Amino acid sequence: MSAQIISGKEVSAQVRERLKKDVAQMKTQDPNFRPGLVVLQVGDRDDSNLYISMKLKAAAEIGINATHLRLPKTATEDEVLHSIMEVNENSAIHGLIVQLPLDSIHKIDTEKVTNIVAPEKDVDGLTCINAGKLSRGDLGDCFIPCTPNGCMELIRQTGVSVAGKRAVVIGRSKIVGAPMHDLLLWNHATVTTCHSKTADLAAEVGRADILVVGIGKAEMVKGDWVKKGAVVIDCGINHIPDETRPSGKRVVGDVHYSSVKEQAGFITPVPGGVGPMTVAMLMQNTVLSAKRFLESHQPGKWSITYTKLILQKPVPSDIVISRSCVPKPIDRLATEVGLLSDEVELYGKTKAKVQLDIISRLRAQPDGKYVVVTGITPTPLGEGKSTTTIGLVQALGAHMKLNVFACVRQPSQGPTFGIKGGAAGGGYSQVIPMEEFNLHLTGDIHAITAANNLVAAAIDARLFHEATQTDKALYNRLVPLSGGQRTFSPIQINRLKRLGIEKTDPTTLTEEEITRFARLDMDPDSITWHRVIDTNDRFLRKITIGQSPTEKGHTREAQFSITVASEIMAVLALTSSLKDMRQRLAKMVVATSRSGQPITTEDLGVSGALTVLMRDAIKPNLMQTLEGTPVFVHAGPFANIAHGNSSVLADKIALKLVGPEGFVVTEAGFGADIGMEKFFNIKCRYSGLRPHVVVLVATVRALKMHGGGCAPGLPLLFLFWLAPVCAVL
Repeated sequence: MSAQIISGKEVSAQVRERLKKDVAQMKTQDPNFRPGLVVLQVGDRDDSNLYISMKLKAAAEIGINATHLRLPKTATEDEVLHSIMEVNENSAIHGLIVQLPLDSIHKIDTEKVTNIVAPEKDVDGLTCINAGKLSRGDLGDCFIPCTPNGCMELIRQTGVSVAGKRAVVIGRSKIVGAPMHDLLLWNHATVTTCHSKTADLAAEVGRADILVVGIGKAEMVKGDWVKKGAVVIDCGINHIPDETRPSGKRVVGDVHYSSVKEQAGFITPVPGGVGPMTVAMLMQNTVLSAKRFLESHQPGKWSITYTKLILQKPVPSDIVISRSCVPKPIDRLATEVGLLSDEVELYGKTKAKVQLDIISRLRAQPDGKYVVVTGITPTPLGEGKSTTTIGLVQALGAHMKLNVFACVRQPSQGPTFGIKGGAAGGGYSQVIPMEEFNLHLTGDIHAITAANNLVAAAIDARLFHEATQTDKALYNRLVPLSGGQRTFSPIQINRLKRLGIEKTDPTTLTEEEITRFARLDMDPDSITWHRVIDTNDRFLRKITIGQSPTEKGHTREAQFSITVASEIMAVLALTSSLKDMRQRLAKMVVATSRSGQPITTEDLGVSGALTVLMRDAIKPNLMQTLEGTPVFVHAGPFANIAHGNSSVLADKIALKLVGPEGFVVTEAGFGADIGMEKFFNIKCRYSGLRPHVVVLVATVRALKMHGGGCAPGLPLLFLFWLAPVCAVL
């Protein structure tokens, strides 16, 4: 009796239909989610092109977003590795296969290339990590190579149990033979691997209940070798001459089909057997990878480890406590709270910036609970709002095991080196490392300094040139020749529109229009924009600029402010996106003209440059508390100058990350009379967020401040350190 045919076409069709349903199910969880696959090819081999087209077609049918990434034959090994690493970092891609062979004119190490693929995206199952897990039997935590996986699926279709059977695998390649051996072994078969050096191969084959052949020799296994009733899986693809075919050849396997068919119980045909299953298993691995990704990034309780505090008596100084605690790697914390690797920019091991793309990814995620911490009255030494904020999130997170984020302001070096000190919290409720938090962090305040002082430089340069240039010369400076032509920049076109000049060709402006365009006619006495520095330097509070001989006597009185007093800091704290920040920066008024018209940074032509300088500062900074709970540190406007609150962006991202059952705790600077009032009237109005809880810090020392008797900015009087109630009354 002839063997039953195991049709790979039929089984693969069933697999693809099941995968379609799986993809549809994922879309019900997240309508914007779609499994992503990249096929990377080097060169332009015809056979590779054929295989890739089959994969792309199958992916499209299932609902996988498949991309063909083709590199030229001139691609070097470094270029190939770089392309793979880019795909590794792309969270929208869940599977990556490198089409072999690599058809390059340069020498490329195939082993090195395949092993740089991220194991969690290695849907071909060829990396050493996945191969190692398979060989150790970790079948649920690896990707199984597609051809062996397809073979196992075909064996299952026969209804024959693998457990306890004798299995023979002919071939020991990394793609088929070796993983097939491991797969059969961990499915409880007794497995023998045969190869070109095996003695008496026919005798070994004759003992097999299950025979898998992938040796690459046409029709090598004969019918009289095979045990009666055996399951025969033929992985071979070979071409032999056949004059009856238009091509002059036909495809056969490694098994002599006609004779083996009469002996075996089940057999796969070639073509139409293992081939279709290989593609189907590639799709299955891709969908499996996407499922794992979706499950690991579903809203819910974080899988987070907390740092255990070692309490000491007496309690050491803040800096000693901070340095005694070893923070966990910031990339690990980022993963624990649901951030993807391509959403995080590491600044060393303890701090990172978070990309704004996460807002789009989590837009369907419900927000968590919003808590604001404020104080009744600010005192010269601070009254513990930051300490309360950090202590609260440590209690909610490390002890109550809730998803919780702190969002705090970035401290200025002015107060840090002054009487008030740093703003990292205190005691066992701190953001760590303290030095990183209080000094520089990721350079946001330096970026604001550079942007602010660029505006100041542009103001005085414009005053100088308008005072020393004719209208024509000034116009030629503003719209210089480039390649023999003058062209308006987008910023200049915006200025023309504000002036009511609807022209885009610089050569068509009239003399009167040139004068209106080129001259801002600033009133020096109306300039409100000051230079800034992030240091308390009292001797810069009033200065005279322009005393160099090159400025031709054009001097004026000016001043420095502290950096966090810059309007750019307030803009950073209120912005909702890069585009929004660009628009806000362009609208900042720096002076008025002699005719009383407001002059903006866009009139100066620097708004685009400001956005470039601030492109990294807009991203919130991720740090951690002493107990390992996450903290966003972003923006730090003063409440007596601006609105005194951390950034809207940090709060919005944190609210998405904690999920509907989590908490975000932020603080309003200074006291309730300034910071909290501005939190409600300014920050909440712009952000659209409303807090669920207000925590009011009320200390006895602050109550004493209500009674007066202590001048702001000076050390506290001795009375304020004592306990008498009379000072409170």
